[in-house]
Amino acid sequence: MPTFVTGGTGFIGHKLVHRLRQSGETVHVLARKTSDLSGLRQEGVRVFYGDVTDRASLKAPMQGCDRVFHLAAYARNWARHPSVYVDVNVGGFKNVAETALESGVGKMVFTSTSLTLGPSDGETVNEETPRKTDVFFTPYEETKHLAEIEGAALAERGLPLVILNPTRVYGPGKLTEGNSVSRMVEMFLNGKFPFILGKGEEIGNYVYVDDVVDGHLRAMSDGRAGQKYILGGENVSLNDFFTVLSQLTGKEPPGFHLPAFAARLFARFEELKAWALGVYPLITSGWMDVFLHDWAFSSQKARAELGYSSRNLKEGLEITCDWLKGDQGGEP
Repeated sequence: MPTFVTGGTGFIGHKLVHRLRQSGETVHVLARKTSDLSGLRQEGVRVFYGDVTDRASLKAPMQGCDRVFHLAAYARNWARHPSVYVDVNVGGFKNVAETALESGVGKMVFTSTSLTLGPSDGETVNEETPRKTDVFFTPYEETKHLAEIEGAALAERGLPLVILNPTRVYGPGKLTEGNSVSRMVEMFLNGKFPFILGKGEEIGNYVYVDDVVDGHLRAMSDGRAGQKYILGGENVSLNDFFTVLSQLTGKEPPGFHLPAFAARLFARFEELKAWALGVYPLITSGWMDVFLHDWAFSSQKARAELGYSSRNLKEGLEITCDWLKGDQGGEP
């Protein structure tokens, strides 16, 4: 039976489609007419034009499919009309999930985000850790949380749903906002990353994209319906992240640390400029607040139940740097 994929034109989804094809799967990909379909027009991949916000457009591509991967999301830094986050991330999820339930699919895997679990700030968070704050820093984070609530309700109605919570994904692939860590690495290689945010002591969890794709496949085959799984890698501070990059490239790490108050002022200015002039902001206040907290995660549950594994940061960054310095067009 074919496998249905939303978000197949994105950073993770594009690689997932290729892995499915390598294993002999026939893949139905939902895409908008404006999407970049490069690399997807191949034997065994059938593109259906539609949108997750249009439930009627989901019936044909899902027909006959036994497995559904839902990766489509609005994950951008900013939107002039914030309702797009709700429409796509909550409404789009419900449309896909309810269509899957009606179609009687064998399993659905939903790609959420580790942000829904909240900042760690002094500990390491797992799937059972209570969220420390009721505050959501960004509309993306909040709407992904709301989608997970909808998912739990649909699971009670019988949808065989597995929720994945990837951390900060990086690696070769499309240099979209969904691959912002690789874009940061590219800036560093080109000498265009002049400072480290704050003291550089805040912790982030970084995971190589191919490991995340493997986690998706394992979740589909072995994940328990109704469960969440964190797909993460290594917990490191921003200082340590750039130390590894410096060791790999021979380039000096950024020498200037931008104080938190100055970073917040800059983000606020970018946000106001966006609202006033329609100029897309480099960062928003909410995302700046995200980066000024710790986000340390454990993937032990995924390792134990799915056989998930992730490479260390140095290995992943070495591959990423080699790709960025070479022929990017060769990477699917």
